[in-house]
Amino acid sequence: MTWTRAFGRACGTLLNVIVKAMALARISPNVLTFMGLVINVIAAFLFGYATGESQRRMFFYAGLVVLAAGFFDLVDGPVARASNQVTRFGAFFDSVLDRYSDGALFFGLLVFYARGNRFFYVVLTALVMISAVMVSYTRARAESLIGSCRVGFMERPERLVLIIIGALSNRMAPVLWVIAVLSTITVIHRMYYTWQQTQKMESAGTGI
Repeated sequence: MTWTRAFGRACGTLLNVIVKAMALARISPNVLTFMGLVINVIAAFLFGYATGESQRRMFFYAGLVVLAAGFFDLVDGPVARASNQVTRFGAFFDSVLDRYSDGALFFGLLVFYARGNRFFYVVLTALVMISAVMVSYTRARAESLIGSCRVGFMERPERLVLIIIGALSNRMAPVLWVIAVLSTITVIHRMYYTWQQTQKMESAGTGI
């Protein structure tokens, strides 16, 4: 067994222990989801509060906070399943708060670039915010028509990983470019895929 596999197995075991402990304590998955939002808002504040002199430090702290928030995103679903608290509303609540968490992070970056009078990156960050919302919306809307639309690459986990990398390395500008381009490609891919599937359904006479 390689050390990476051993490390991964150890992390998985630790996560299972944490999930079981939370399930036994009957911690509400919705509370965990809400905590993730609160922590992401803290990260957004760190982004927005950064200045030229403190940018590297504040971005590094923000990256660590986003990483911590990811823990709650990671465990809320498993805790719900382990404690038999899976509900339709819980899935809805998780999805809505995830959108707010994403928006908060990008809003923090908008404030940072606006305070630095970097208009181009204000526009770029706004574009990234819109494209992130559209990635989620196109999937939700498509799945109301065709059942499943999991195509495309730039989902929320990928965005968060890129934001963490950009924050910890103080290289957020290229990260925003990557998210903007890949999110747009993902939206186009999902539109095309949905068009293909609806055409097949109409040809088969099943309707939409």
